[in-house]
Amino acid sequence: MNDVRVLKYAIHQCSSFSSTYVAENILWDRPNDQSSRWSSETNHPPQFLVLKLERAAIVKEITFGKYEKTHVCNLKKFKVSGGMTDSTMIELLDSGLKNDSQPETFTLKHTIKAHLFPCRFIKITPIQSWGPSFNFSIWHIQLKGNDDPSVVKESLIWFNHYREREAIRLCLKHFRQHNYTEVFESLQKRTRVQLEDELLTKLHELLVVRGDFKATEELLEETACKGLFDEYIRKQAYKPKWMPINPASNNVRPGMRGGHQMCIDPYSETIYLYGGWDGSQDLADLWCYNIAKSEWICISKDTSLEGGPSARSCHKMCLDPQRKKIFLLGRYLDSAIHYFFQSDFYVYDTEANKWQLITDDTAAMGGPKLVFDHQMCLDVEKNTLYVFGGRILSPNVTDERHTSCPDQPNFSGLFSYHVPTNMWHKLCDDISSTSSPQGNQGIKSRIGHSMLFHEKLRSLYIFAGQRQKEYLSDFFTYNVDTHEINVICDGEHSEVPAAGFTQRATLDAELNEIHVLSGLNKDKDKREDSVKNSFWVYDILQNRWSCIYKNDSMCNSVVNEKSEPCPRFAHQLVYDNIKKIHYLFGGNPGRSHLPKVRLDDFWTLKLTRLSKSELLRNCKKLIREQHFKEIIAENPLEAVQYLQSELSETFDHSDAEEQKMFQLLASLMFKENTQKNESISEYDSHNCYKNRTKVFDTLVDYFPEEITQPKSNLVDLILL
Repeated sequence: MNDVRVLKYAIHQCSSFSSTYVAENILWDRPNDQSSRWSSETNHPPQFLVLKLERAAIVKEITFGKYEKTHVCNLKKFKVSGGMTDSTMIELLDSGLKNDSQPETFTLKHTIKAHLFPCRFIKITPIQSWGPSFNFSIWHIQLKGNDDPSVVKESLIWFNHYREREAIRLCLKHFRQHNYTEVFESLQKRTRVQLEDELLTKLHELLVVRGDFKATEELLEETACKGLFDEYIRKQAYKPKWMPINPASNNVRPGMRGGHQMCIDPYSETIYLYGGWDGSQDLADLWCYNIAKSEWICISKDTSLEGGPSARSCHKMCLDPQRKKIFLLGRYLDSAIHYFFQSDFYVYDTEANKWQLITDDTAAMGGPKLVFDHQMCLDVEKNTLYVFGGRILSPNVTDERHTSCPDQPNFSGLFSYHVPTNMWHKLCDDISSTSSPQGNQGIKSRIGHSMLFHEKLRSLYIFAGQRQKEYLSDFFTYNVDTHEINVICDGEHSEVPAAGFTQRATLDAELNEIHVLSGLNKDKDKREDSVKNSFWVYDILQNRWSCIYKNDSMCNSVVNEKSEPCPRFAHQLVYDNIKKIHYLFGGNPGRSHLPKVRLDDFWTLKLTRLSKSELLRNCKKLIREQHFKEIIAENPLEAVQYLQSELSETFDHSDAEEQKMFQLLASLMFKENTQKNESISEYDSHNCYKNRTKVFDTLVDYFPEEITQPKSNLVDLILL
């Protein structure tokens, strides 16, 4: 039996119109009736609509109906909460609606700790409408879920037990924080509820109760070795560190260019660069950069003279680090050229220094036609290439490489190429095409996008790009084994890198991260393109984007250009997944007064975040600071020695802020005797326990939440 059904509800409370007015409209789906909606009187908070279900249910879906046309009052952003009472709700959804006439359905959070969560009340809170300064309108709401009494009863029993257990844990935390030992032990013995994991209980015993600071540090070192701090470290924001690369003294280096291609062999520490556009012509030179020696080598000034590809830009190439092969496909051709619109396909053996023409026409083999600004990546294990998107070239192409496309251009679909058998297969056509293989879903093809392959997850990650005048910011995966498409986000409802063109992306399968450096962005307010670079990291496991770097300075000052690369597009970015370093070369700075100028600067980008050793150092600093303050009260001379040795080594004295903190601690030793006496009285038995507890509570934040005491405090529940 299907456990999802439409749930009946009534209007319980709203912030504007009377419940009678709302009930007569919101309950019925009338997309052609302008008046059939709940509409707030203002867009200032608090604005909300609370629905009361006929009976408690597991609410799994919410569907928003809309007006038959786009409307300025549609909800661009909103939140949905739910709970058993109208005063105790948790957030179930944070999203938004597209400004169109199509109903939208969202999945609501309906489990807590893998258990079903029952609701009697659902609250919709508008945050932003599509029209600036307009009020909010909700045209129709449908709720779906399971209100089977046996299912709901079981979830209610668990939920009430869960609330009871969490209430006891809050009490246990409060009693222990205030050293109410007898009450704490009595409650724990009576209820048999554990406050936390045994490891944290041991940490509390060593640090807070006994004041055994050395044993506390040893326990934290063991904890770090077990990886219990890894989750906390992973949540910390990266800090970008750009460094210009100045090659060795021979001064041989590739010239200025954009639209070139690069790939990296992390095992031999070699970067390969081919072709591009120097502002006046396409190039056919092949270079390699030896990372260890910090020098460029020109392998060939013109590969076409050595059996290789002709001069080109807007092509793609990727490297097989196991077999030492580089594959190259596609190029841009000007409309003035009226011949040879076939798609040649090359492979370069990096060890033998030899090019081979695989075919002069991939389309004749069942592969893509001649394309540019497509994407290509490699499944090393299966020795298979994947090619997606790109603009199909034909003699009537008239647009520039990075401008909007003319009416009805043709875009290429998704293809695979199996290297050992020399076989092409069309996996998916453009969504607008009717020639897609039967049974396959379509994909909206595009140019200037990003595509990466995650070998462990067996999926292609495809992001953004441009299709005619539309800048895309959708993000989805394609499983190469099952051919399933999964839309991660449509670009409308969550913070993602700005819709743009020629962004560059890399993937770290070990860290499960995708990195994106933006390029040419679409400024919707100014209705024009702008060059703004920003660096984003997508955490695959957490499904979360974070922006760690921005540079939208158009002045390109000499000072800035020495510390970080100026904004650009048509650049190239490769990633050493072993040493965790990005390499950036060249591009177009977008200077309208110098349209032919291209860049030849070379940079590394290192993403740094709090390391395990740094976190341990911070932990030891907290512990030793507490120990030091307690020693002052007992033996000032011993405190001086402890300050100069054990405590000092936990500070980074090259950091001005940390050095200042250390000096403030040292100043405690030089206060007047009256102040010292006050310091001594501060560290009596009761205050020692209280201050050690503060240190313990800080350390707890570094542990996984599922093994720690509750984050909230009992006293915070008391309202005046």
